[in-house]
Amino acid sequence: MHLFVQVVLPIMAVFGAGYVLQRIRILDVKSIAAASIYIFLPALVFTTLYEASFNRGYTVIILFAAVLLVAMIGLVKLFAWVFKWSESVESGSILTTAFMNSGNYGVPVMLFAIGEAAMPYAIFLMVLQSLIMNVFGVYYASRSSSGFLRACTTIFKMPATYAAILAFVFQAFSWDVPETVYSTLSMLGDAAVPLMMVLLGMQLASITSLQFNWQVILTTAGVRMVLSPLIAFLFIWLVPIEPVVGSVLVIAAAMPSAATTTMYAVEFDTEPDLVSSITLVTTLISIVTVTVLLNFVS
Repeated sequence: MHLFVQVVLPIMAVFGAGYVLQRIRILDVKSIAAASIYIFLPALVFTTLYEASFNRGYTVIILFAAVLLVAMIGLVKLFAWVFKWSESVESGSILTTAFMNSGNYGVPVMLFAIGEAAMPYAIFLMVLQSLIMNVFGVYYASRSSSGFLRACTTIFKMPATYAAILAFVFQAFSWDVPETVYSTLSMLGDAAVPLMMVLLGMQLASITSLQFNWQVILTTAGVRMVLSPLIAFLFIWLVPIEPVVGSVLVIAAAMPSAATTTMYAVEFDTEPDLVSSITLVTTLISIVTVTVLLNFVS
């Protein structure tokens, strides 16, 4: 109960503020998301990675992201074969299980539960997850060669990608950022996390069409919310890793479906109602599962 009050409840309150605002006064979520993606998030990525001390933990994060992606896709394909799901249902299920909300939801939880020490790893994982989602997410949403080509070009349209590259370059050459520039970036970066949290609440409030196919929903929710963190626990048991990095991986793996998968599903007509339903259900379930998980992590 202590962790729920100290960590989960404040985060849910911010999500709720965005949800209520969108319900009371309908705003253009795409415009706010664009401001987050093109201004606030790149500033947060650059300042966090610029100040980070890169070590073996970042390599382990890359390995974990690859292992989890393969495991999630493999499990969904197995269940799709057992339950004889259509290709579109399989694709929608992959979108909602392979890609977790490690940004809007995961970063705040890690910050509240672990502290500032987790932020470099959390931000690095968030950027890495975004890159993976823009390739495999678009591919599975479209299931076409043109979709794959589009996915590859999408990566280079992400400002956060360039912010991460710049941070690595500045670190590699020991370049200093002018104080006036860095103070501006820091101010924008400080606003990124609360903005992402409010934005998630607004995105959930914007879901208007649902499809409660409970067989698919319960199966995918089980994969996303139960099997995924169990895979993370197994991974950190097998691979020696710092406790902070291990906690980041477990918390990230326990996050609900990424809200951005709904946009892919709508754009490519890949069971958008089902994807929206799974995203909403996993987010609600996470109130309980994340609270329970934090007791183990702590």
